[in-house]
Amino acid sequence: MSQVIARWASTLLEPRAGVCGVALGLWCLALSGCVTPVGFNRPDLIRKIRDRGLDPERVVIPFEVTPEMQAWAKNAAPEGSPLETRLDRLFEAVLLDLKPAYISGRTTTAPVVFAERQANCLGFTSLLVGLARSIGIPTFYLAVDDIERFSRDGDLIVISNHVSAAFDTGAQTRVLDFSVAPIASYHDARALDDLSAVGLYYSNLGAEKLRTGEIDAAVALLKTSVTLAPENSGARVNLGVALRRQGDLAGAEEAYRAALEADPQASSAYQNLASLLRLRGDSTEAEELLRIGGRQGTKNPYSFLSLGDLALSRRRLDEARRFYRRALGLYRENAEPYAAMGQWAAANGNLGEAKKWLRKARAIEPENARVLRLAKRLTAETALTPTARTRTLPFAPPPGGPSVLPPILPPVSQ
Repeated sequence: MSQVIARWASTLLEPRAGVCGVALGLWCLALSGCVTPVGFNRPDLIRKIRDRGLDPERVVIPFEVTPEMQAWAKNAAPEGSPLETRLDRLFEAVLLDLKPAYISGRTTTAPVVFAERQANCLGFTSLLVGLARSIGIPTFYLAVDDIERFSRDGDLIVISNHVSAAFDTGAQTRVLDFSVAPIASYHDARALDDLSAVGLYYSNLGAEKLRTGEIDAAVALLKTSVTLAPENSGARVNLGVALRRQGDLAGAEEAYRAALEADPQASSAYQNLASLLRLRGDSTEAEELLRIGGRQGTKNPYSFLSLGDLALSRRRLDEARRFYRRALGLYRENAEPYAAMGQWAAANGNLGEAKKWLRKARAIEPENARVLRLAKRLTAETALTPTARTRTLPFAPPPGGPSVLPPILPPVSQ
């Protein structure tokens, strides 16, 4: 089975106690570079959309608000006070009057969030940006790249990150945060222009369609996203995943390579491209890509699992163990690194240790594919004589070649 990586723009964490079950905050952040505070210039955005070759009438602008919403915002934060004071009042009104609930995996527009009172971080950001701009407070989208979580959804590996609304004071950037993660300092954050924000909205929608198996719809949405924001490497990776699932392997490879051009540190692009190359038999370039990706400082445990699998398939046992250990350090709550350590122990001839790792893996996720492969192998090897068992030590990769990764979706804003 091949592995896919998907990217979301918000954190996928269990809700904690707090207002609406999320951590909420308004605090300051020092951004590198400069941020130009602007209001919503609709004619300019429409022109840019048209310049990208798209029909503006067919493109959803997720932060546009209705007259009713603007009137509500004016009442919550009336004129006559400094912008920062009005922003504080608006933020407080959104939290205490609207009482939004956090819901992951569903991206909506500002009007939908206002009506339904629930959102992921991207939807909440669209609501705050839209309301604030409608009353003259120049807010913008802030992409936070140092919050990243990894989870498996079927044969997809989902990477989730975070987006917030922000306001530039001239000396600092104030962050209006809505997340299920505890409030903490962000170190890797960047302002998004409006075109990129609209592109991110379409990228999130495309990733959601991928997760529900609506591949044709995902391709259409993701093509819109990369047209609007070609610098969004995550959208390009998601497009590659969708094209691969359509059977367009050449298109998928092109999308993955374009993602690496947009962001040479995009770990999901390295992994998905390596998976595709291994599928067609080019294991040398695949391994080199994974090693380059690993040197980027990735926190993706699946990168290290894949490198470990490659090393184990070539009997580089010490190297495999190091990679599996790194995966385990990043992903202790998941069964796969434990099962991988069991595979290493079995390949090393230590069936007793392999069984211990299997018990740990089964306690977490007994039906995980890697866990089942390890269990099958240990059952078969236990039945063999000691002489016969020594002939089965080399790591047996799953069908289709050594460790063909599930597709990985780049970070999605939850």
